[in-house]
Amino acid sequence: MAGESASGEHGAAAGASERREYLFKVLVIGELGVGKTSIIKRYVHQLFSQHYRATIGVDFALKVINWDSRTLVRLQLWDIAGQERFGNMTRVYYKEAVGAFVVFDVTRGSTFEAITKWKSDLDSKVFLPSGGPIPAILLANKCDQKKENSIQSSSQMDHFCKENGFVAWFETSAKDNVNIDEAARCLVENILQNSKNFPVEENDVGSVQLDNVTPPGEPKSLCC
Repeated sequence: MAGESASGEHGAAAGASERREYLFKVLVIGELGVGKTSIIKRYVHQLFSQHYRATIGVDFALKVINWDSRTLVRLQLWDIAGQERFGNMTRVYYKEAVGAFVVFDVTRGSTFEAITKWKSDLDSKVFLPSGGPIPAILLANKCDQKKENSIQSSSQMDHFCKENGFVAWFETSAKDNVNIDEAARCLVENILQNSKNFPVEENDVGSVQLDNVTPPGEPKSLCC
């Protein structure tokens, strides 16, 4: 009986050692007021409010995902303020990110027009170990509301994403909880695929340190 118990304990230990844990830094970027914080609040906390304040600088949220029986994923979501693309701090904020959501508001065509600038800025500041761009998913947010006429059709969006290097796009609504989990799953799948080639130890894949990320005096809010 003792031998069986020891064997069982050994098997449990072996099973535990096979479990993989990842910490991935994911950026959420786009123009001011497109719903970045609302998307994060819905995804992480299953909450929605009409009264978020504008994010100043950067905010963080953590989502823990039991991906499968052997894989635990921690997504560290960095909520980058809409005006930050024009500041010098984005290079610091983007550092070590392994994936991104780029968000626009379907009710405001100007936020879609800004997407190429956000994507270009992202691709110029953060890279995979291979030197390629990190996977980015385009979110057409506030799909519960009436779209502006200038917003493109589905086939045009497919072409736009192919032309600009997005791995996929989703119509989302933080208010009605539309496609947010699906978009996140798609991004994590792409990150995990890339992680096989990361030149770091398995348990440290995509890991980031929060220490000293926000410089002294840099304002930070808890919501937007």
